[in-house]
Amino acid sequence: MVTLIQVLAVVGILANGIVYGTDFFCALVQRSALANVDDAMLTKVMGEVHRFGDKRMPAPGAVGLIAALACTIVAGVSGHGAAAAAAGVGTVALVVWLVVYARISAPVNKALTTAADEGQTLANARALQATWDRVINARVALQLIAVLGLCIALIRA
Repeated sequence: MVTLIQVLAVVGILANGIVYGTDFFCALVQRSALANVDDAMLTKVMGEVHRFGDKRMPAPGAVGLIAALACTIVAGVSGHGAAAAAAGVGTVALVVWLVVYARISAPVNKALTTAADEGQTLANARALQATWDRVINARVALQLIAVLGLCIALIRA
């Protein structure tokens, strides 16, 4: 069972590392870069970014969440309490991340993607981006908690 816990933790770390790295990049680089473009460019670029991101990012996100949950369950059932607790904290962080994404980030993504599709410049592009930016640090922190939880589960298995 230890090997299974470790494999699930590694899969979770790798999958969530993709999301964590993407969110971290957005917080560290993208937010500042977008402050230097006009509303038309912001609408078009972010609409296109979200078009591809919303199609491609669910796969690593889902794999990461499933692996974290499975790691929590397997560690708990096999009596590895510390590993189960750590993976469980990571799993909860991922669920909270998903709620934040679904309620705040996804509607902004959809609005910007729709505008880009229609060749429109949104009058509220900056406000939409500000809404998205308001939660990116929380998303980074939640992904960090998830990855750290899985790292601890890997070590404690």
